[in-house]
Amino acid sequence: MYRKSAKIALVLVYLVIIAGAVVRMTGSGMGCPDWPKCFGYYIPPTEEAELLFQPQKKYEKGQVIIVDETLQVAASDFTSSKEYNEKNWETYSKHDYAIFNPAHTWVEYINRLCGALAGFAVLIMAFISLKKWKTHKRIPLLSWLTVFLMGFQAWLGATVVYSVLAPARITVHMVMALVIVAILIYLIYFSSEKAREHYNRKSFQNLLIFAIVLTLIQVVLGTQVRQFVDEQSKALGPGLEELWLANPNFTFYFHRSFSILVLLVNLLLWWQNKKFGLKFSKINWLLILLLLEIITGIAMFNLDFPFLSQPLHLVIASLFFGIQFYLLMECVYAPKKYKSL
Repeated sequence: MYRKSAKIALVLVYLVIIAGAVVRMTGSGMGCPDWPKCFGYYIPPTEEAELLFQPQKKYEKGQVIIVDETLQVAASDFTSSKEYNEKNWETYSKHDYAIFNPAHTWVEYINRLCGALAGFAVLIMAFISLKKWKTHKRIPLLSWLTVFLMGFQAWLGATVVYSVLAPARITVHMVMALVIVAILIYLIYFSSEKAREHYNRKSFQNLLIFAIVLTLIQVVLGTQVRQFVDEQSKALGPGLEELWLANPNFTFYFHRSFSILVLLVNLLLWWQNKKFGLKFSKINWLLILLLLEIITGIAMFNLDFPFLSQPLHLVIASLFFGIQFYLLMECVYAPKKYKSL
């Protein structure tokens, strides 16, 4: 029961990562300029008319309207008169972004719904984990830590909005998502009662840890490249994808060259696994995902960002990290030690 709940939580966390990738692809990060509500509503508006001042309308405290390209927040519950009265409103102070795009709003809103669903699943997992307190205390402790981290991740999401998508905060937000993935994978593996037949070889384990570090570095570099692309797309406008990387910065070249090191290290892992018969079958998935990651990267650069190439690139990287971490768990807890002849 517990392991199934942890698997559901992991799937939903990956769903949040996918939704976040779509938000980045569509430029919908500021679709909801406030948090946790969206324009002051639990269910956001669908057309701009709903965010314009309306006479004789009941407004609830916290609801938002757009006035002269600023966000105005209802100071209390009231019914508006025929004329706009600024005494009933407070200017939104977190930032000065006041643009409504219904498509962006609903993409970001769905992303938040996915986050709430994942948080609920993690909370259920944590309550179920209490049954294991007497036998495996680390399971409930880590489960409740995950609940805390999900809350912290939600707060990070709010700071990303308040900062109007500051690159550093987006990067931290992404890394924290991978930390949560790693903990859930550990819990899924540790709670398994399945017999294990892997062999542990210290050099393989150390190389795998090195490979995971490289993956995290590559993800951070990738978020910086993505930020550069976002800035170019905003500056040049839609329909000019071929120019987004016409003059790439140093981070792009470093990210591209660094991928060669990532590929070589993971190929070495595959070779060691085969040579020494360590029986880590999931390492084949690593190479498949790495190939797909390279293909989507090449497509973005040479084919001018084909549809879905950007979110696929991010999601594949997240899956790649997850499998790497699961392999590390298999390696660390392998019941058999490899003995060289």
